[in-house]
Amino acid sequence: MIIPAIDILNGKIVRLYQGNYNLVQYYDHNIYNLIEQYLLHGASIIHIVDLESARADNHDRNKIFNKIVNTFGNYIQFAGGIRSEKDIEYLLLHGVKRIVLGTAIINQVDQVKNWIKYYGSEYIVAALDVNIKNNINSICIHGWKKDTKLCLEDVLENLSTMGIKYVLCTDISKDGTLLGPNITLYNSLIQQFPKIFFQSSGGVCSLNDIIKLKEIGVNDIILGKSLLENKFTLLEAIQCWQKGLSPALM
Repeated sequence: MIIPAIDILNGKIVRLYQGNYNLVQYYDHNIYNLIEQYLLHGASIIHIVDLESARADNHDRNKIFNKIVNTFGNYIQFAGGIRSEKDIEYLLLHGVKRIVLGTAIINQVDQVKNWIKYYGSEYIVAALDVNIKNNINSICIHGWKKDTKLCLEDVLENLSTMGIKYVLCTDISKDGTLLGPNITLYNSLIQQFPKIFFQSSGGVCSLNDIIKLKEIGVNDIILGKSLLENKFTLLEAIQCWQKGLSPALM
């Protein structure tokens, strides 16, 4: 599935470069209009990220996110600063389709295990942001600011025993760069953990990237900057995903 992403910071749509809050690009789109446009063009799920809450331990969500949840809840995969049962209850009660846990996956392991069991694996997505150095896939948390030194594969092994179904994995070095996705990383993860449905995120810049990711078995592709920069349209991306061909070859 193709999942368009909208990252929000200071009330604006943005993209970070390699997860760096100091390298932020703002886009002059109306948030609600863009959500409606993506839905009109065929999106089944939209990935919404609250970047302010992602990097803060105790950050109150503003009215923008409350309006998004109340208006579009059934289509939203929500990420950013979800670290308590209260957060989860609020989002699910307002119809959010999936809830993305990031920092909590590392810092609240026992609670996450209980949440997966209680709420169900259909509603929980584990977001694992990876810093790759010397062929070691190290997990970062708190909006990519803190490197935990924990190995991605070890964390995935633990999540598998908890019954996790969806994992959103981002190679931080690719995020917001339009330099192409880390095909090698995703291919390796899919081979090692065939029961997990992987969502790829970061680097997609062409329809050929979508074809390559689908061919190796990625379940979902998160698209952010490539759509905002008009590298291709959402409709083209969805058609490419469905048929496995770029529009020129259809």
